[in-house]
Amino acid sequence: MDLLSSASQYLMTPAAFVAVLGILIFVHEFGHFIVARRLGVGVTKFSLGFGPKLFGIKRGETEYLVSAIPLGGYVKLVGDSEGDKVPEELQGRSFSNKPIRVKMAIVAAGPLANLLFAVLVFWVVFLGGVPALTPKIGSVVPDSPAARAGLADGDVVVRIDGENVATWEELASRIRKESSGNELSLTVRREGRELVVKVSPEIREGKSIFGETVSEPRIGIVAGQEIIRRKLGPAQAFVRAGAETGKLVELTVMTVVKLLSRVLPSETLGGPILIAQLAGDQARQGFSPFIYFLGLLSVNLGVLNLLPIPILDGGHILFFSIEALLRKPLSAEARAVAQQVGLALILMLTALVFYNDIARLVAR
Repeated sequence: MDLLSSASQYLMTPAAFVAVLGILIFVHEFGHFIVARRLGVGVTKFSLGFGPKLFGIKRGETEYLVSAIPLGGYVKLVGDSEGDKVPEELQGRSFSNKPIRVKMAIVAAGPLANLLFAVLVFWVVFLGGVPALTPKIGSVVPDSPAARAGLADGDVVVRIDGENVATWEELASRIRKESSGNELSLTVRREGRELVVKVSPEIREGKSIFGETVSEPRIGIVAGQEIIRRKLGPAQAFVRAGAETGKLVELTVMTVVKLLSRVLPSETLGGPILIAQLAGDQARQGFSPFIYFLGLLSVNLGVLNLLPIPILDGGHILFFSIEALLRKPLSAEARAVAQQVGLALILMLTALVFYNDIARLVAR
């Protein structure tokens, strides 16, 4: 039994990786595909993966196939490549003959599909309840405002200045707002009775999620490990899912900014091996953590594909924007140089993340 359990754990990582990658690629390419079809552009191929064809089926004008290299996918549109010979009867359905707004809509549809998919995924997660830490104090930092005020391990904060507190997030947010150091009145539950404790936050240094030093009001308490699940109705869950997607979009953009400004070291980047490990870990923890991870990666894929780098969707949108401003397309030579630069950047990034992944494995 132990041998079977151990084997299943090792198999979980590649299986989870294939599932995550397959779903996200499908969603992304389906976005391109469905918008192209709706806007009257012909689609000749819809492929999950690159390289040699493994198997496929043709329906109408479109061949749906699975290819050998699973790290991506593509949709082949009628007339989307330089030098494509488009039959006369398909000229009206050629991508190259469509207005710029149609081209931009088709290109943007892939990343936007990933963001909409993330909202759907988070909605499913939040329908099962939103996990949150309770406002129970796990420990009190010695010689802190909380310690001097008499707060103790195990106290549960129920109100701040008369306002109810239901989660640790609400408690921390209320304390952070008190940047002037004014005294707070905390009502805590201890051994079945309620006590009122007066405490004044102090400005102390800490670390942001990006490792930057920040100063903010603190009273010197550490969260306990009690978790509750707050039930939400379908409409509330959908609003929360949209907010979660927006928060992760902002976090992804800020991560890119911090990497470019060298606040975050390049060693923090991860590639397919790290994704496979994390996907396996989340899958072992259960359905809800796994699909939340799926939504998180979908947000990342959507945002990163919108970066204005040639060969990415954002690069194509940039080209079309320049074309709209100049009222003529960029020259074939300019596009070719830009594509080569973009490809070089992507190859260097790919080499870096693989190096980081292997370095992590060796260091374990």
